[in-house]
Amino acid sequence: MSQADAPQPAEAIDRFVARYETRQMDWDVFSFQEQADPSYRRAQMRYVGGGGTEKHNDPNTLPPGHFTLSIMVLPPGHGGPAHFHETEEVFFVLEGEVTCVWEQNGRTYERTLKQYDAILNPPGVPHFFRNDGDREARFNIMVGAPRPQPPVYTDPKIDALRADRRAQETSAAPPS
Repeated sequence: MSQADAPQPAEAIDRFVARYETRQMDWDVFSFQEQADPSYRRAQMRYVGGGGTEKHNDPNTLPPGHFTLSIMVLPPGHGGPAHFHETEEVFFVLEGEVTCVWEQNGRTYERTLKQYDAILNPPGVPHFFRNDGDREARFNIMVGAPRPQPPVYTDPKIDALRADRRAQETSAAPPS
């Protein structure tokens, strides 16, 4: 490749930029969880990879190398179901407050994180989050793998709903 054909510095760096205005709030990614409990309604804005979801082929994200990065939008009174990952997961609060709860040995431990607070959820530790405040919360989620396995939910009903959704999506997909 000649120097004239080599990517220019601006083109090279632009391939690695994900702008807020091009992100989409995906309110559907967790819709199967809402079937179990309407308070699980929330949105994900993906930046690097698919996060802890199965949306690994989102063409609007930067390709992951070692981790995923997204922002969760959490309305007041909403949260996510208890789950764990095979890898670590970090929550970093950008706006509002997020209550994070760990479940271990039949006990729960909770901490409320405020703006710019973070929690590292170790692999295998069931945890969940909720917005106990009166305004929307936004927090960054980083999962420590480029294509993490789907989370394991402690409520088998959630996994069954996810399996039903997958089956519907597979049967609706055009043959390849």
